[in-house]
Amino acid sequence: MFDSTEDVARALSEHGYFADAGLATSLFLALRMQKPVFLEGEPGVGKTEVALVLARILDTELIRLQCYEGLDLGNAVYEWNYPKQLLEIQSRAGSGASEPPPDIFSEPYLLRRPLLRAVDAARDRAPVLLIDELDRADEEFESFLLELLAEFQITVPEIGTFRAEHAPVVVITSNRTREIHDALKRRCVYHWIDYPSADRELAIIREKAPAVAPKLAEQVVAFVQRLRDEDVYKRPGVAESIDWARALAHLSVVRVDAEAVDRTLGLLLKYQDDVDRIRGRVTRETLHELELE
Repeated sequence: MFDSTEDVARALSEHGYFADAGLATSLFLALRMQKPVFLEGEPGVGKTEVALVLARILDTELIRLQCYEGLDLGNAVYEWNYPKQLLEIQSRAGSGASEPPPDIFSEPYLLRRPLLRAVDAARDRAPVLLIDELDRADEEFESFLLELLAEFQITVPEIGTFRAEHAPVVVITSNRTREIHDALKRRCVYHWIDYPSADRELAIIREKAPAVAPKLAEQVVAFVQRLRDEDVYKRPGVAESIDWARALAHLSVVRVDAEAVDRTLGLLLKYQDDVDRIRGRVTRETLHELELE
C-alpha cells in the first residue's frame, strides 16, 4: 500500500509516530519484500510502538508475543487442550459407544498461541505479528523461529504444516541484553532505533502530551537530551520524557528548576544510584548550562 519511504513516514506521522528516514526506509523494504523487520535499541525509544502503529495503519489485527526467560512452544505456538481431551476419553468410556474413538490430537483439541494464530490460512488479511523483546527469551527459542521467518509456516507433528495464506507483517524487537544469532538476523531487515533528536522528541511530546505547555515541553526535551550524556546506568527513553512532561504539568510546574527536577527524578531515572548521582549538584550544573536557572 506504500509507494515510497515518504509514504511510510507520512502514514506513521499521521498516527502519531515520528520516524526518521532510516526507519521509514527499513519498514518500506520489509513490507515490499515481505521480510520481518528487526528493531534493536535502548528501552523506551519506540520499538514496540512501531508494531502498534503499523497495525492501525494497515487496519489489521495485532498479535503480540511477549518474550521472557523460559518461554516455550506451549505458550508461544500451540498446546493441546488436555482437559477437553480427557473429558472426551471419559465420556466415551462411560457411554460404552462402539464407534471408533475420535482423534484427540486433531484441530478441535488444538489451542493456538500467538505464532500459530499468525499463520492461520483462514485470515482474509495479514496480521501484524509483534515478537517483543526477543533477547529475553532463551537462545533455543530462536531456532524454532527460523522456520516461521523463512517460510511463514509452522509444523505441528500430529496434524501437519500450517502455512499462512497472507504472510504476517513481523516486527521483532530487542533491547540487546544479549546478542541474537546471525541466522535469525539474516532473515530480517535490521534497524537500530536510536534516541531521537531534540526536534523529533519535542514533536513526540507535543503529540503524546498535548496538555503540556509548549515552553515547558522545550525545557523538558533540553534537560533530558543533556541528561542522556551523563554516566548513568539507564538513560531515560522517550517514554520517560513523556511521563516526566505530564508529571510536571500535573504539578503545575511552569519552568524546569532544581526543585522540580529533584522532586520528580523518579520519572526519568529508574535506579537509585542514578537518582543519587544526578540529584543536587549535577541537576544545578545542567540547568545552569542550559540557561534554565
